[in-house]
Amino acid sequence: MDAAAAALPAFVALLLLSPWPLLGSAQGQFSAGGCTFDDGPGACDYHQDLYDDFEWVHVSAQEPHYLPPEMPQGSYMIVDSSDHDPGEKARLQLPTMKENDTHCIDFSYLLYSQKGLSPGTLNILVRVNKGPLANPIWNVTGFTGRDWLRAELAVSTFWPNEYQVIFEAEVSGGRSGYIAIDDIQVLSYPCDKSPHFLRLGDVEVNAGQNATFQCIATGRDAVHNKLWLQRRNGEDIPVAQTKNINHRRFAASFRLQEVTKTDQDLYRCVTQSERGSGVSNFAQLIVREPPRPIAPPQLLGVGPTYLLIQLNANSIIGDGPIILKEVEYRMTSGSWTETHAVNAPTYKLWHLDPDTEYEIRVLLTRPGEGGTGLPGPPLITRTKCAEPMRTPKTLKIAEIQARRIAVDWESLGYNITRCHTFNVTICYHFFRGHNESKAGCLDMDPKAPQHVVNHLPPYTNVSLKMILTNPEGRKESEETIIQTDEDVPGPVPVNSLQGTSFENKIFLNWKEPLDPNGIITQYEVSYSSIRSFDPAVPVAGPPQTVSNLWNSTHHVFMHLHPGTTYQFLIRASTVKGFGPATAINVTTNISAPTLPDYEGVDASLNETATTITVLLRPAQAKGAPISAYQIVVEELHPHRTKRETGAMECYQVPVTYQNAMSGGAPYYFAAELPPGNLPEPAPFTVGDNRTYQGFWNPPLAPRKGYNIYFQAMSSVEKETKTQCVRIATKAAATEEPEVIPDPAKQTDRVVKIAGISAGILVFILLLLVVILIVKKRRSYYSYSYYLKLAKKRKDAMGNARQEMTHMVNAMDRSYADQSTLHAEDPLSITFMDQHNFSPRLPSDPLVPTAVLVPITGRKSVYHGDNNSFFAISYL
Repeated sequence: MDAAAAALPAFVALLLLSPWPLLGSAQGQFSAGGCTFDDGPGACDYHQDLYDDFEWVHVSAQEPHYLPPEMPQGSYMIVDSSDHDPGEKARLQLPTMKENDTHCIDFSYLLYSQKGLSPGTLNILVRVNKGPLANPIWNVTGFTGRDWLRAELAVSTFWPNEYQVIFEAEVSGGRSGYIAIDDIQVLSYPCDKSPHFLRLGDVEVNAGQNATFQCIATGRDAVHNKLWLQRRNGEDIPVAQTKNINHRRFAASFRLQEVTKTDQDLYRCVTQSERGSGVSNFAQLIVREPPRPIAPPQLLGVGPTYLLIQLNANSIIGDGPIILKEVEYRMTSGSWTETHAVNAPTYKLWHLDPDTEYEIRVLLTRPGEGGTGLPGPPLITRTKCAEPMRTPKTLKIAEIQARRIAVDWESLGYNITRCHTFNVTICYHFFRGHNESKAGCLDMDPKAPQHVVNHLPPYTNVSLKMILTNPEGRKESEETIIQTDEDVPGPVPVNSLQGTSFENKIFLNWKEPLDPNGIITQYEVSYSSIRSFDPAVPVAGPPQTVSNLWNSTHHVFMHLHPGTTYQFLIRASTVKGFGPATAINVTTNISAPTLPDYEGVDASLNETATTITVLLRPAQAKGAPISAYQIVVEELHPHRTKRETGAMECYQVPVTYQNAMSGGAPYYFAAELPPGNLPEPAPFTVGDNRTYQGFWNPPLAPRKGYNIYFQAMSSVEKETKTQCVRIATKAAATEEPEVIPDPAKQTDRVVKIAGISAGILVFILLLLVVILIVKKRRSYYSYSYYLKLAKKRKDAMGNARQEMTHMVNAMDRSYADQSTLHAEDPLSITFMDQHNFSPRLPSDPLVPTAVLVPITGRKSVYHGDNNSFFAISYL
């Protein structure tokens, strides 16, 4: 062992001095790029790097060597670390390859030392398109043993790009041991132990933005491998995020923060494990510089409120294309900035302040996030002055004496003068007896808040006005007439006080006193309630006071009680004090009563074929007591739109049942109840055949459906408010009910009976006239003829009486025995009572009830029979 170790340096020196076996035959059994080193590296077109520190040594199986006996037998390439200094490197270059499909590079390696120390590092480098060498894509360091280990390289660089694999041996500080490689193969199928990357695309960003590369690789259990983004110049960027797409594919994201032009380069993705490495193609990071104008914008026109500029955006610093042009401007004395998009070579800035200096710049934008460049050089210019905005407001009197007036005026700021240079003049004139007048103007200090006009006559009306001028125009205020001896104002005109009433508020209008006696400073209104229609409203209380500005002419008084009369006292004030007050009484409108909520509550208590009993609950008055309750019956019609319960309109026009039948109205009032009849919830039967306050409550038709509505009404003076709610619905009967005469048909029969009776009376009158004529002509007729005529008349009247008796009896039976829950109501009467019908005694078949005044010597007697009536005339 020692002899072999001593002879090894001489053998290695012999190999280094001898030339490579370039005459070896090509290894046709392997694909291009592979090599078994049986005939040396030259036969496989492998080359030593001309710029490394030393060279790899070829060990041939056909030639003797002096390596330790434990070293593997066969042909391979080796580096003896003991012959070189630490840090020295030897590189073996494979031939340049252009692959069109997925492939795998497979090789064997070992790092061995007899003492178990690290002989150095084996690095794998991949050069693309003859570019610079980047950092290794795979490496191994330390002691691996004397047996060969296998590793794979999954290089994802394809035609038209080319790449070259380089094996680099780097000597460690221990300078002991061997680094060897053997059996390099280029396989035409994917690697099994190293992932393959999909094509990595170029990334383009604007300077200052973050750039992100996303690498997607295929391979099993590769997500936990070491991952990094490798820059062509050698810099490595750690992975930011990894994500499993499925069991054979994963994605890795790499972020470059706030990139600049110096970061523009080629980048590729690398993954490494003990079994090999995968490397993607190089992708380019393109960093664009946002554009910036070289020259400032050019001023083309100027006015009080606008500036016309030319952008001058053709000459730029940075990268195009330009997709957006913007104008950024601000006041030089302000902090705000405003930006407008521009799509023309010129642009007009509107709505600027007059006599103001502005700074204007141009912004240019290219595609992508952060594509807006820095503002260009500024244009600093000023707008012109504008005509004053308005005249000064009315002058205020600060002090009044017998011969002088001290005048105050508002501060004339820039928003009024619209120019920083202006003048203020006050002019006056007055009349003094016999049309004698005097006028004059005084220049004032614009910064002074007060000016004194001297040498004025006492107790005289003086007219004053203010004139504001600047270089672009002038404005004059209205004349103000001032009485030198000011006093308290007069009362507010009574005829100007107008109050508009609402339920809980009053809108009060007024005008200035006819004799203001100075400048009105404020209005004071005090008000209190004096009476109310609602007894629950307290009317005794302290008055409340509201103050209004001098120019106020109205005020809305809120949160008032409905149906309440309020007294308002209004008075005006000057600097001398308040004047007399003017009074006005205004009454708020009443509110509709509040009915209980019937929503979701069944108010129906009982229901028959012709009646329905409902529960009525009292309402709550608001501003006025309840005047009446009303029950409204609406017939359901299949072609009529159904009324909404929550948004219905109440029935304002009362319609009786008779008018509804004759006029075709869809509803009728079945009852009207005084509020005293409903102090608490009580039942009510709709269809009980009674009359309530003049409204007949007829039986309901079994074959018809009805809606029952309950209304509460408050009425006071000329104002009425109604609230209503649907409380029940009666559906039409589906079975044949007990035969009950229809009230409408019974009414028609009564009308027919009355018509027959009237016809009989007319017949009798005509007969009487004929008798008179016959009596005068006794010579033509005999007395027996009269007797026969009288007998015929008596028979006809008897038959008519029998017919009317049968009809009325049938009508009475239809109305009999109707039950009601209001039998004790003193205000309810039956239909027969309303029409003055009374039953007769059975023992009295014919009872005279009235005697008419004799006509032409005859007498007529009304007879009652079963609530019907007829008349008989006696000669």
